[in-house]
Amino acid sequence: MREATDEEDNLYSIDYYPISGRNKGQLTTMYFVGKNKRLVSWFKNVCVKERGYIFKKEKVGSLWSDLNWNNVNREGEVVFTGGKKPEVLIKRILELATEQGDLVLDSFLGSGTTAAVAHKMGRRWIGIELGNHCYSHCKPRLDKVIEGEQGGISKKVEWQGGGGYKFYELAPTLIVKDKYGNPVFSDKYNAAMLTAAVAKINGFFYAPDKDVYWKQGRSQDNSYIYVTTQYLTAEMLDNISCEVSSMENLLICAPAFDIGLSKRYDNINVRKIPQSVLSKCEYGVDNYNLNIINPPEFDEDEWEDCEDA
Repeated sequence: MREATDEEDNLYSIDYYPISGRNKGQLTTMYFVGKNKRLVSWFKNVCVKERGYIFKKEKVGSLWSDLNWNNVNREGEVVFTGGKKPEVLIKRILELATEQGDLVLDSFLGSGTTAAVAHKMGRRWIGIELGNHCYSHCKPRLDKVIEGEQGGISKKVEWQGGGGYKFYELAPTLIVKDKYGNPVFSDKYNAAMLTAAVAKINGFFYAPDKDVYWKQGRSQDNSYIYVTTQYLTAEMLDNISCEVSSMENLLICAPAFDIGLSKRYDNINVRKIPQSVLSKCEYGVDNYNLNIINPPEFDEDEWEDCEDA
């Protein structure tokens, strides 16, 4: 062992052969400094360089007793007894596993803590929640976050508000049984929602044309779809056919139509609904591998007008 001469900044070194670890059996030198013999560590041993940044390696452990749980019930201004986690806990987890721009998924959103923290930390996020919690807890909390709410980790990350999110609801069952046991469309769908659903199930992208009423959705090869809840007559079909060019194909879905319309035109296919939808549905599957579209907003007045018609 060698000792420096300066009493306050004494530098000590110890040479030894470790009996375990990465230097096992090799002559190793360790340095200590000062009266309290503080261990001198080298950057290469305590730091790591990733993506152009130097990070200090630290064994955080699995017992994080330094986190404050005292005011957790007040965070986010929503009450979630017995199941709420402090924002500082989620912040530490996201710091360990993610960086800005990463996507964070919470499939049991609860009171919205994970989404709130991810939003404040510049992460993208997806939150999933069933039942009324979506409206009573998650949405109000995230709205406040966007407005600049200052609870939780807001001051630590200098959060000032901003950003936004899209809110999606799982649609109700499209087809139900009437009192006679026949499959019919649910009355929870208005005309626009019904058109979007039928178009998607038949492989069309819902995109109503502003000028041509029968072009409600489109597919490849100049193919279009028209969904109507009215009885389709031969006269109505003939009027539409005058506007369909020979280079276009049209699928018309109607609840009923005159006999022979399905073979009246080579480039116009007429199908009965809901049978055209039933043939595309899958039952007994364990996944939801569907193409997601932006559904139209529910318009109660429009739905009432449709029912009166």
